[in-house]
This record gives sequence, structure tokens and C-alpha cells, in this order.
Amino acid sequence: MKTTKLQQKYNDFIAFFAQNMPKAETELMYETPYELLVAVVLSAQCTDKRVNMTTPAFFQRFPSPESLAQASAEEIFPYIKSISYPNNKSKNLFGMAQVLVRDFGGVVPDNMDDLQKLPGVGRKTANVMMAVAFDKPAMPVDTHVFRVANRIGLTQNSKSVLETEKVLVAHIPEDLLSKAHHWMIMHGRYVCMARKPKCETCGASAFCDFFMKRKKSL
Repeated sequence: MKTTKLQQKYNDFIAFFAQNMPKAETELMYETPYELLVAVVLSAQCTDKRVNMTTPAFFQRFPSPESLAQASAEEIFPYIKSISYPNNKSKNLFGMAQVLVRDFGGVVPDNMDDLQKLPGVGRKTANVMMAVAFDKPAMPVDTHVFRVANRIGLTQNSKSVLETEKVLVAHIPEDLLSKAHHWMIMHGRYVCMARKPKCETCGASAFCDFFMKRKKSL
């Protein structure tokens, strides 16, 4: 069966990153699903580095969903005030902990539907939990994944994160979804940045649409 141009691009993408980034995982520090959930909620529009500076004191004060549920948004705020949108995140974390304790016995659920019932948890956060905490096939799409997939040409002018997610899930083998998610995050963070991508030194340029177009325009 003949390999299409798009399938070949996915093959090149997987081969390159499997060889050059064999170990790809979250940079958020955590030990339990609860800790990862808190960290991911805090990481929205904030760097993992900043979150990792914040969570040790947070988890010392709120080591479990139960302890967080017994607090208040006002008590949570001082522990996350250096994070972006601390007011909203304080309220979401408090609400999330209450629902976790009331409806799930203090155990973080391991399915998309229940995860999205938690305050502050949208599809992307739920997908991160599925992929990272529970090692289940999922493709969380953040700004880095969205940009890198579009630039390389894994997606074609995708208009939404959901559209990007569906295309990537359709073309990447299930057992590689979580790793591919981290490949694109790391690549987007350190090489394929939004404003000044390092195209000249990027090993993925051989199969990247963005690089080819840029080269032709010079």
C-alpha cells in the first residue's frame, strides 16, 4: 500500500523524535495524581518552572484533597499568589477539592468524563491526567503542540485545539500519543518558539513545512 505524503510526514516525525528525544516526560514535579492535578491546573498560562517553585510549600500545607477541601479560597491564595490568575485558580482548586472529596472519595478519577466534572478542569487538563498520571492514550493539545503540529504540517491550518487533537490521534499510534505530546511541548518550548524559532539548527527542518516555506521566501 502506497504511503501518502501526510503519512510519510508522520513517519518522519516519529522516527526523528524517537531517536533524538527518547525520554520525553512532563517537567512538572509531582508524586501522586492529586499533586499532578493541582500542578496542571496551576500551569495554565504559567511556566512549569514557576509552578515547581510554588508547589512544595503548597503540598506541605495541603497534602491531600481532604486538607484542601477543608480550607478556603482565601487560605489557598497566599500559596499561589506568584502564579498567573491566582484568584481564579484559588477558587477552582478549592472547588475541585470539594468535588473530589464529596463525589469521588478523595480519589482523582481516571476517565475523561469524571475529570471534566471537576472545577477548573477542562479537556486539556483531563487529557494531561489521562496521559501522564494514568498512562492512558491521550493527546493533550496546548499552545506548543498546536503550533508545532501546524508548522511541521502534521495538521493543515487547524482552527481549534480539538481539531488538532482529532487529527493527531488519527495519525499517531496509540502507544506513542503521550510521548508525542511531550515531544511537541519540548520542541515548542526550546526550539520551535512562537516568535523566534531556531529553524537553522533544528533537526526536524528536513520534514517541516514552515521551514520549507521560510527557505523559499528568502
